[in-house]
Amino acid sequence: MKLFLVAGEASGDKLGAALMAALIDLVPGVEFVGIGGPQMEALGLKSFFPMEELSVMGLLEVLPKYRDLKRRIAETAQAVLDAAPEALITIDSPDFCLRVARIVKTARPAQKTVHYVAPSVWAWRPGRAAKMAEVIDHVLALLPFEPPYMTAAGMSCDFVGHPVVAEPRARATEAAELRETLMIGEEQPLLLCLPGSRRGEVKRLMPRFAATVAALRQGAPGLRVVIPTVRGVAPLVREMACTWDEVPNVLEAGADKRAAFAAADLALAASGTVSLELAANRVPMVIGYRMNWLTWQITKRAMLIDTVTLVNLVSDTRAVPEFLGPACQPQPMARALHGILHDPALCAAQIAAMELTMQRLGEGGEPPGLRAARSVLAFLQRG
Repeated sequence: MKLFLVAGEASGDKLGAALMAALIDLVPGVEFVGIGGPQMEALGLKSFFPMEELSVMGLLEVLPKYRDLKRRIAETAQAVLDAAPEALITIDSPDFCLRVARIVKTARPAQKTVHYVAPSVWAWRPGRAAKMAEVIDHVLALLPFEPPYMTAAGMSCDFVGHPVVAEPRARATEAAELRETLMIGEEQPLLLCLPGSRRGEVKRLMPRFAATVAALRQGAPGLRVVIPTVRGVAPLVREMACTWDEVPNVLEAGADKRAAFAAADLALAASGTVSLELAANRVPMVIGYRMNWLTWQITKRAMLIDTVTLVNLVSDTRAVPEFLGPACQPQPMARALHGILHDPALCAAQIAAMELTMQRLGEGGEPPGLRAARSVLAFLQRG
């Protein structure tokens, strides 16, 4: 069996790697080709080009790279046609992946296509589901309420669970060792800053987060800050962190990052799946996100929901405070973080929402990567 996988950013690389690992166990000799990051490469995928080229988000961010992205779309589609795989499996990054799928389907209508991560049509642009159904046959959904939206548009769809529930977590001893290594005392609050996995996100959020931390320190003596990051933006994060009043520790190694999540008392994070990683470790959080003016104007008019934080959505609460667009300001975010540090009721509400979220995402059940692999194989067997 030959499968062509396409992932466009760090979260997709995680999903792809878990899917690949399960397929390797279920289908001995399975062959993978396509585009992916370090985790997928570690399982044998030889990426046609660096995945980081695709980690672009926002209208104004995409425009300068439009020609390069268009070329990569054409190259990837041709590679799929040349490989003639049993299935093309695209993972998140719909702006890139679904364009590839469209070219492939146009040239080879019988090509089986799977998309991993249902588009958030429940949040904005509901018409995307019908358009996606023109080029995608089967969808692997991360959230339990998504399959009806996909099947209504004409695709088969399985809820396979969110990968965060199966990710390894550090033990208490590892968390204590990290604090000792970084010389963080037991009584010192540890804040995680998570400015995103895309260069544009990091450039916009790091200055805001720096100012937020500076304001928070006034009411949190002894506060220590750690910034977990990913390969594609690590050099930029380190460069920008050097300008902070107190330079934070930047962690890139997987074991160190897991230990940091286990050791943290609270977090300031970009909007995205990282909120679920924090929830899995029961770390109370504040969400901040800023985009360029035009992208924000388009996005806020298209949104169908009043929160973008996945913990709030899955738990059907609004326990996690979020500051989006123009509201992403240091002083309000610092006040929200101060509340988490000093108000046990706020912490308890967040922890309860996190517990419910993890339960609904499949914590304690079959690993999502395995469920996704079974779903793909069942789809292929249906013919």
